[in-house]
Amino acid sequence: MKIKLVESNNELEQILELQNDNHYENIPPDLKNKNGFVTVRHNLELLLKMNDKAKQIIAVENGKVIGYALVMLKKFRNLIPVLVPMFDNFEDTRYKNSKLSNFNYYVMGQVCISEKHRGKGIFKSLYLKHREIYSSQFELCLTEVSSSNLISMKAHQKVGFKTISTFKDSTDEWNILAWDWK
Repeated sequence: MKIKLVESNNELEQILELQNDNHYENIPPDLKNKNGFVTVRHNLELLLKMNDKAKQIIAVENGKVIGYALVMLKKFRNLIPVLVPMFDNFEDTRYKNSKLSNFNYYVMGQVCISEKHRGKGIFKSLYLKHREIYSSQFELCLTEVSSSNLISMKAHQKVGFKTISTFKDSTDEWNILAWDWK
């Protein structure tokens, strides 16, 4: 298994396959709490744009993408309508006595590990690669996790993310998490 930056369109297509397999609409309700889920769907055009500006990080085994952790720069905030409220909340959220908008950050756009590869440290390895690649350019890595996605909340906390705010919208209750690299 190797943690690396995306190098091909085929790898981006494999991200989309893994995303679809783990989308909340495709997971039986009894398995959502056990296995976690992803909420947002991307498309190839968007992933190409995102990858062009900041390489996406993947876990690959035998040429197959088995995990990913997406980089979502602020400049893409309007390309996924369901994420606009998240970015709006980031603008108003305070961290260390300052608005998040005063920090240089990017958003962990989504993280997912294939079911048969979970529990092997891949989640942590993906995030450590993020820190290795992007901590010299950014102060914070931010993400938003559903309060109902307990497995994701625990996994992010183990890596070093801290909950800095919680809010509700029309879809769920969300935790804004920050990983401070400074």
